[in-house]
Amino acid sequence: MAERIVVGMSGGVDSSVAAALLVERGWDVVGITMRVWPRQDAEEPTKRFGSCCGTEAVEDARQVARALGIPHYLLSMDEEFNQKVIREFVGSYANGRTPIPCLSCNSNLKFGSLLGRARAWDAVAVATGHYARVERDRATGRQLLLRARDLRKDQTDFLWPLTQAQLGAARFPVGELTKDEVRAQARRLGLVTADKPESQDICFVPDDDYRGFLRRRAPEVFRPGAVVDRLGNTLGAHQGIAGFTVGQKRGLGLATGRPLYVVDLDPERDTVTVGGVTALERSRVAAKIRHSHQPAPATVRALDGDRAEVVFDAPQRAVSPGQSVVFYDGDVVVGGGVITRSAD
Repeated sequence: MAERIVVGMSGGVDSSVAAALLVERGWDVVGITMRVWPRQDAEEPTKRFGSCCGTEAVEDARQVARALGIPHYLLSMDEEFNQKVIREFVGSYANGRTPIPCLSCNSNLKFGSLLGRARAWDAVAVATGHYARVERDRATGRQLLLRARDLRKDQTDFLWPLTQAQLGAARFPVGELTKDEVRAQARRLGLVTADKPESQDICFVPDDDYRGFLRRRAPEVFRPGAVVDRLGNTLGAHQGIAGFTVGQKRGLGLATGRPLYVVDLDPERDTVTVGGVTALERSRVAAKIRHSHQPAPATVRALDGDRAEVVFDAPQRAVSPGQSVVFYDGDVVVGGGVITRSAD
């Protein structure tokens, strides 16, 4: 009898092909779509539950499951998502950080709550459409998280917090494929998601307007304050640090005659500090500091309290507290953390 595996199906091409590959490999596959956002008042039905679990996405997942001959279920997880992802997202911005909600969603929901439910359904693992790989180190017995074959699509920087137990029960079927190969597989199987465009937005933020979302969710984080230079001189005013992120150039509302960038956010004084492009460079940061950043040579030194100090061989720009720092040894993820501050 084939072992059971639960596949998180978002209604996109990656998770659709992940499910299809597992079916072809002989697994007993069960498709699950997590509805993580409560119903909203919207005239357009596709926008009533957010981009990640709206009517269209759920129907696409159902059609794929039907084509593959597997059961599909819609799982309501909106309250848990609110507690473990949304609140952390809002709190991070209130503290002058730029959060990555996918980290909490992956570790707490997909490979947390969903994995727990999957085991209750006698499933041995949870699979997703992430571009990543997991291998067992024969020498140590540890599970290794590796970058995807398609480095342009690699998503290990969204998965580094997974524990050994979570990695052991994680499956990433498309991690060995390029995006073009994934779409080719979907076309071969006649899946409705084969040519579906990718979503680059935060799944629960309508039209990628995170500032508007924050204003509706937590208006108190938009306290007015001063925009200052690195010497503390006031250059202008702002309506809340939650509207800014380190490295931002546009929308500062300053007429200084030279390009300026956000270099620091201080939630205690409600100040936004700006400076020239060289002020964005930091020498003590991580190997990879955002999703589009190419890992750069650095030295990592362990500190007390699960902290680490990272020193780059060369300065890096736009180091944003709240973003991930991920360490690689070749393709292997050897560690990671959340940036708390950058050193001058």
